[in-house]
Amino acid sequence: MSIKFRNLAVAALTALSAQSAFGAEDPYLWLENVEGEKAIEWVKKHNARTQSHLAESDLYKSLYSDALAALSAEDRLPKLSQKGDWLYENHHSEDNPRGLYRRIEADEFDRGSDDWQTVLDIDALSVEEGKKWVFKGMTCQDDAQTRCLLALSEGGGDAVELREFNAKRRKFVIGGFYSPMAKQSAVWVDEDTVLLASARGEQAATDSGYARRVKLWDRGRPLADAKVVKEVPTDSVWLRPVDVGSGDERALLLSEALDFWHSRSSVYRNGEVLPLDLPESAVIHGALGGSLVVKLNEDWKVRDKTWPLGSLVLVSLDALVEGEAQVSGLVTPTETEVVNAVAVSGAGVLVTMLDDVKGRAYFYTPGDEGFTRTAIPFPDNGQLGIATYDDENGNTYLRWENFVTPPTLYHYNAGADKLDRILVQSPTFDGSRFKIEQYFAESADGTRVPYFAVMAKDTEFDGSNPTHMFSYGGFRNALLPSYSGSYEALNGAYGKLWLERGGVYVLANIRGGSEYGPAWHAAVLRENRIKSFEDFAAVAEDLIARKITAPERLSIEGRSNGGLLVGASMTRRPELFNAVICGVPLLDMKRYNKLLAGASWMGEYGNPDTDDWSFIKEYSPYQNLEKDTDYPSTFFFTSTRDDRVHPGHARKMAAKMEAMGQRVDYYENLEGGHKGSATNEQLAHRVALMYTHLWASLDSKSRHGG
Repeated sequence: MSIKFRNLAVAALTALSAQSAFGAEDPYLWLENVEGEKAIEWVKKHNARTQSHLAESDLYKSLYSDALAALSAEDRLPKLSQKGDWLYENHHSEDNPRGLYRRIEADEFDRGSDDWQTVLDIDALSVEEGKKWVFKGMTCQDDAQTRCLLALSEGGGDAVELREFNAKRRKFVIGGFYSPMAKQSAVWVDEDTVLLASARGEQAATDSGYARRVKLWDRGRPLADAKVVKEVPTDSVWLRPVDVGSGDERALLLSEALDFWHSRSSVYRNGEVLPLDLPESAVIHGALGGSLVVKLNEDWKVRDKTWPLGSLVLVSLDALVEGEAQVSGLVTPTETEVVNAVAVSGAGVLVTMLDDVKGRAYFYTPGDEGFTRTAIPFPDNGQLGIATYDDENGNTYLRWENFVTPPTLYHYNAGADKLDRILVQSPTFDGSRFKIEQYFAESADGTRVPYFAVMAKDTEFDGSNPTHMFSYGGFRNALLPSYSGSYEALNGAYGKLWLERGGVYVLANIRGGSEYGPAWHAAVLRENRIKSFEDFAAVAEDLIARKITAPERLSIEGRSNGGLLVGASMTRRPELFNAVICGVPLLDMKRYNKLLAGASWMGEYGNPDTDDWSFIKEYSPYQNLEKDTDYPSTFFFTSTRDDRVHPGHARKMAAKMEAMGQRVDYYENLEGGHKGSATNEQLAHRVALMYTHLWASLDSKSRHGG
């Protein structure tokens, strides 16, 4: 057992809370022992049972074949990252399931060249070092990419090992910077110095498991001797170094998270740490012309003017250092159009917007009389994402897609205001057979909740259609029209596994995300969390009222916070659904803050060790399971190597439901981190298991009398 996981196991077992509010000690607490012999034996037993129950059927074999073909398609759009004149991607294929990290010159790529240079073979490195490495990114100090920090995770968790790497020579730097496995991050100060925040070491971690110190680390100096430039209390969530801007306008910032939604920022200049008097809810997106580009998540009054929440503003960095705030506006949201993503470069600011959850894009160019806004034309009813951009000239790669149209990659030349289509991904299913509808449901408090429904063009509204609902509803994450259906990169697999087999697919834009700006998220924080579940139930009821489906033909899916959503939904309203996919979930909300990164989310949910438990206990799925209640058939999946959301949540919920005689399938991948999988084969296996469970549940005789 690794030291890290042994410590986590001990912490999980020794940090027992008092008996639950329901009067009984948790009989499944031992399943929180991540790598404990008894717990792993339970996992292997249930994996084998799920394999026998689901994976040996002809249906599974067909679904797996379709899923793997979609995930392994050779012309999938590359996930690009621009560094200077080069574009990088970690390319997965049959020969390289863990990835081939490679690069190509941007101009060559734009001209259609496929002349990629291999930078690092992750599979070969894994074999050579005997570890299952997962690539987690690379940051470089110089334009030639000879001085870079490369992050590798063993098994796919959030903890990474940092190694100095020469991307030009494609070799690790002997004697270069090296920081052992930890939850950590770093930025370059200059060619021989980095700012490092690492949770490794005595008293180095916050209660949430993240770094609480930033050190100034000089080349050649032992890490233990590096100078601490800032330290935060253990009840803060994390401390991280961040660099914004480029060239002479580059600034080094330190961000102390007070909770998941509030932070204090400071700037590191000439060896000093200088506080910045910004609202604690504000988010810094970059720097331009000596000003920080900041998104406001609450109203901010500066002297006689109030800047409304959701605004994108520019704030003079020098004035902030001097204790003043000089603010000018860039983007003000409307009732339906809000800021989604921001890319700040030396040439201006590219902003993608959501207009009733549909993508828009604008480029803001600075001039003597302020900014000029230029609209970038894209099709309607789709998701528009910023793939990567040049932080000097503002040239940007953007990705557009919707539920039935595969992703297309565009290149926007900011100086020439020119948009070119670069790559079009081949379809993995026949999207022409299907239509996309957007509907609105009315939640319990009267709020209009939008949702998308994807279905065959000849679908009859007779209540008989197998329908699958996906949602998330938290942490300010907007769910947008996607060729993968959900936020997971499935490359249209759901089209073959669900749509073409007669299913209707639904994406519910419930409160908790950012589809309508910060207020859409804030509406369900803490004691108002239940509103998120009411929104989800309202969408289900609307689908039934429209006769798109019926309870016996309705299934739901959510992951992480979405796993909490579907767990709460099935315990609150079991009569509405017939099958549940619950992935890498939070479920025991009495103990969530004691497990792994859980303490960092108390700003979202509340603290169950205080009076907050009075409202958390009303929905906590694990505590609200009741005997003699017929729950939907449930498929749980998680990962042993998830070091963000503890696998004990899924393990304990499955064990408790199983003891009640409920219908449960359980799958735990031994690697994969919070994503749940590390290779296309692992992902295809899990997705095929999920859809086998769904079809078997919805096609069987219904517990509702169908």
